[in-house]
Amino acid sequence: MEAITRRRLVQSVAFTGLGWHLKGGTGGRLTIGVTDWNLKLAANPDALPLAKQIGFDGIQVSFGRRIVDNKMPLDDPQIVARYLSLSREQQIPIDGTCVDRLHDNGLKSDKLAIKWVLDAIRLTSALRARVLLLPFFGKWAMENPAERDAVGDALSELAPEAEKAGVILGLEDTLSAEDNVRIMDKVQSNFVKVYYDVGNSTQAGFDVVKEIRWLGKHRICQFHLKDNPHYLAKGPFRSRR
Repeated sequence: MEAITRRRLVQSVAFTGLGWHLKGGTGGRLTIGVTDWNLKLAANPDALPLAKQIGFDGIQVSFGRRIVDNKMPLDDPQIVARYLSLSREQQIPIDGTCVDRLHDNGLKSDKLAIKWVLDAIRLTSALRARVLLLPFFGKWAMENPAERDAVGDALSELAPEAEKAGVILGLEDTLSAEDNVRIMDKVQSNFVKVYYDVGNSTQAGFDVVKEIRWLGKHRICQFHLKDNPHYLAKGPFRSRR
């Protein structure tokens, strides 16, 4: 991580939970986006102009958790059109999405989770994004090999649909890099990757820099760069490497 990038973030950003692309943006420039929930505008199109106003390069959109008529809040053509219109007007890309309904129906054992992920794949494609975050936290965290295998089975069912849509499924969880790769090896799809969260991995006691180097750019789709509940460089995460 470049020192100038850390200084820019610490000095100018009042939010944690930032997401950025590993491969960078145009011309190899590192692109830094923000999650809509950290703007307190989860599943709300108003997050796009605010992200642009603050100075971010992109935004990660959540689909919402309140189900109406068996649909997530963003599962509406008019709402999708509003997002696309604002993205064009504000010149800010939707560079990722999150199926936050998995906080209620987890992929490791709830059959409803398959539906939400399939819907989220379709919506991610409609929003012209390429990365869909799948969260595994709280009671839905994977805590043993059997649960990891169950998630691997579910992802094996979902991966072909993700590939058809050109959407990468990013796993954000509390597992080690090695355990995440065990799941990926089971699925055997280039459309299942690690969504590496620096803050989560630091809190779990993992060597973040070592894990990132070991995983490499081909197994990581995007990052969340944060130091919750602190500002960057004010909490437990430190990087001099």
